[in-house]
Amino acid sequence: MYIRKKLNSSGSVSVQVIQKVNGRNRILKILGSATTWQKIEELVNLARQEIDHLKAQPKLFISEHDVVIERAFSMLSNASIRTVGPEIIFGKIYDRIGYGVIKESMFRHLVIARLAYPLSKLKTIDYLYRYQGTTLDIDAVYRFLDKLNSKLMAQIEEISFVYTKKILNGNISVVFYDMTTLYFEASDEDDLRKTGFSKDGKHQCPQIFIGLLVGLGGYAIGYDIFEGNTYEGHTLIPFLEKISRKFELNKPIVIADAGLLSKENIRALESNGYEYIVGARLKNETAVLKSKILASSFSDGTTMRYSKSKATHLVVNYSETRATKDAYNRKRGLTRLEKQVRRGRLTKANINNRGYNKYLKLTGDITIEIDYDKFSKDQAWDGLKGYITNTKIGDKEVVENYRNLWHIEKAFRMSKTDLRIRPIYHRLKDRIEAHVCISFTAYCIYKELERILYVEKSAISLKRAAELTHNMYQITYTLPDSKHTKSKLLEMDEEQTELYKIINKYF
Repeated sequence: MYIRKKLNSSGSVSVQVIQKVNGRNRILKILGSATTWQKIEELVNLARQEIDHLKAQPKLFISEHDVVIERAFSMLSNASIRTVGPEIIFGKIYDRIGYGVIKESMFRHLVIARLAYPLSKLKTIDYLYRYQGTTLDIDAVYRFLDKLNSKLMAQIEEISFVYTKKILNGNISVVFYDMTTLYFEASDEDDLRKTGFSKDGKHQCPQIFIGLLVGLGGYAIGYDIFEGNTYEGHTLIPFLEKISRKFELNKPIVIADAGLLSKENIRALESNGYEYIVGARLKNETAVLKSKILASSFSDGTTMRYSKSKATHLVVNYSETRATKDAYNRKRGLTRLEKQVRRGRLTKANINNRGYNKYLKLTGDITIEIDYDKFSKDQAWDGLKGYITNTKIGDKEVVENYRNLWHIEKAFRMSKTDLRIRPIYHRLKDRIEAHVCISFTAYCIYKELERILYVEKSAISLKRAAELTHNMYQITYTLPDSKHTKSKLLEMDEEQTELYKIINKYF
């Protein structure tokens, strides 16, 4: 835009604001005319103000370039824009780990959908169609699930183990084992789904047990599925032997929590040549051993070793932080019991060893009271944590190795919350096994993403990374003259760009 002074036939001068469009001048505004230079200068100043005002507004006229762009956009449709974030983030990790050799594209779709949008299979079909442009028939999905476990599970476990071994630099000298329950909404039982003790508190729902074995850092080695009424202590040795035969593990040190502690398990581990570190229940030890422990002088960080047999030892560690927490929890449990006693809500059925109910006692035939003497005596155990082991490693190493057990607890937490492995709506055994297999694969990918973000010191969390993939778009267009079809990623925000660069750096 510019200012033009036009001399009129009357001798006056008109002041105009002009814009050149397609080689031709267009008058945007005439500010007026004058005959004296003072008035002409006033009109010129007004014209300058008008230009500033017009520049601050959208252009009044569309250029040929604008017309071309508008025409290009008019040729686009919803089908031209796809959500590609899950594929360019999780898909690349999927391929890098080695799952890309699996030729079943449906398996890829179901695993990546589990990571990005952990929904039911029916809703996953809807997601794939709406956001990925992939059409899957639900009946075809169920037919695929029916054969997935028998057809692909061995290959998936092999790929996962090989990658875990690579991440751990071939060192799988320590493994961690734990179990969890997965419940079903359906009420009927069958050969696999059984009612039993539920860690989720869903005692009336049929369930299955999942046993998971991981290496240091929580990297997956393998898993197995057990009937819902199985005693978890009976799963350890069969599972270890199965995994050892499959992957030729050279008798690693086995670490498990106190829930798997039993004389039978200890004997089985020893007879099969395994070294182990198992969580101990100190108050269940012999009176002689308990007396030795309580007679010992502990300070913060102190670790003591006590002999249980020729090959087995009890390692006890004391922590002031743990002692404070134990005392707080005991007091809170006592306060809750006192309220229930005052309200008369407790019966004989409440007198058991579940939690803080152990402080209850029956006086006479009907009176429920709190055993304050027992409560006070328990204070002596605050801050003490025990570990039973037959290893030759030092006491501090025993404690440090056991502390890594939280990785497997985190693995179950990630699977249950972020990947929503539960509740399970499938009824048929093959489909249940397929669902767990898909979730196991998704966990391996999730774990690898966690490792990469940690190495890169990124502030992006796993949950946030999954959310960021929801709004990563790609546009597909066809050039009008050459008829060539091209695709282009749309501009990403700062977090998406960071995540995308990190993934491309590694993969």
